[in-house]
Order: sequence, then C-alpha cells, then structure tokens
Amino acid sequence: MKTPVERKVKAASAASFAAGIAVAVLNAIVADNSLLGPLPAWLQAPLLALIPTVLTWLAGYQARHTPRPSAWPGGGR
Repeated sequence: MKTPVERKVKAASAASFAAGIAVAVLNAIVADNSLLGPLPAWLQAPLLALIPTVLTWLAGYQARHTPRPSAWPGGGR
C-alpha cells in the first residue's frame, strides 16, 4: 500500500519554493547573474527555485515520519 507524503514534507517544500522565488527575484532586481553565469537568464530563475525545493523535499522525506496510531483495535495485530 502506497502511503501519501506527509503534510510536513509538502509544507517544507512550499516554503523552500517561496524562498527560492524570493532569491531569484532579488537576483533579477540586482541584475547580478554571476551566480549562475553560464546559464541563460531565463533558466536561472526556475533553477534557483527548484534546487532548494528538491533538496528540502528529499530531506523531509528521509526524516523520520510522525508515528501514526493504528486504525485497528489492538494495534492492528
């Protein structure tokens, strides 16, 4: 049975995505694209947003998940 991704993982990913967007916007406002200089400017903003998102999702997914009580009486045994 496939278990769904927990809310904490989704929330961490969304927060990281928002932070990545903020960094990308700041990078564009300052007009200093030297951080990812070899890449075209149109690719830098999505990349800056996706890298922290993916890393946060992986870290959250690998973290210990909250124990869930069994829906069955007696602990499901």
